[in-house]
Amino acid sequence: MVEVADPTDPNILVAEVEALGTRLARVRAAVGRVIFGQPEVVEQVLITILSGGHVLLVGVPGLGKTRLVETLGTVLGLDESRVQFTPDLMPADILGSEVLEEGADGRRAFRFIKGPVFCQLLMADEINRASPRTQSALLQAMQERKVAIAGQAHPLPAPFHVLATQNPIEQEGTYPLPEAQLDRFLLEIEVTYPDEAAERAMLLATTGSAEARAEPAMTAAELLAAQALIRRIPVGEQVLDAILKLVRGARPETGTLPAVRQHLAWGPGPRAAQALMLATRARAVLDGRLAPSVEDVLALAEPVLRHRMALNFSARADGVKLADVIGALKASLG
Repeated sequence: MVEVADPTDPNILVAEVEALGTRLARVRAAVGRVIFGQPEVVEQVLITILSGGHVLLVGVPGLGKTRLVETLGTVLGLDESRVQFTPDLMPADILGSEVLEEGADGRRAFRFIKGPVFCQLLMADEINRASPRTQSALLQAMQERKVAIAGQAHPLPAPFHVLATQNPIEQEGTYPLPEAQLDRFLLEIEVTYPDEAAERAMLLATTGSAEARAEPAMTAAELLAAQALIRRIPVGEQVLDAILKLVRGARPETGTLPAVRQHLAWGPGPRAAQALMLATRARAVLDGRLAPSVEDVLALAEPVLRHRMALNFSARADGVKLADVIGALKASLG
């Protein structure tokens, strides 16, 4: 009789986490050969994918956001697709639609033609340029991993992740994302300019006769197994307390900090705490550790909270920034 290994055995869990850490090191190295000067962005996107979530990338054009998504699709072995959002884009352009076909016997029937959302890694480029009707078409897909067309549910491939981009400068002709959709994104990541050394390396690597190409370092099945493993990693009481204190303290109704009570119109819901529980585990594994720490909570506080909070009118008039309020919350954790 063959004995089945107990998945709850701590020794087995440690071995699996260490093996995943080694595999993820290869993933980061493969991405780093193509993407220059954005190590924090790459880390946070990988954290989001390992956590099973979606990410919103905010940055000016030309910083490699599209190339990052293409590279991750290749490195992680995922089927990727891209949609350029425009004001005239319709929900059917994303989800798909039914067409009436006539068979050889003369009978007519509807056939569903899948849209670009039926992939494993969807890039929603400039998502805030589409109308609210089209933006909402992604809601069910992002949350439930399925779409409903003509009363029929169509499951999406697994894993399924949306990496959306947004230009923070040009706001003319755009439609701000509603709070309900912003909350669906695990992290909001700010993509900034690379430093001089990284930009120099990028120029030399991308303007020559041979350009570096991404190589697969993982498969979709391995990614699904990694996401399941992340959820099995234990979280200490100190980390759990820090998450609860941070999230509950960011709500004007329950927070005690003057910066929160005076400057915020509304704060994060329970989904923010869930995001931190998953993201801190993923960050620990990426860093080669077996369990998350309070440091992980502090490092991920801003990308988790910034799109789940809003300043009130008086705070905006006084020039208060969300980063200042989040900084005060992080300082309160000691």
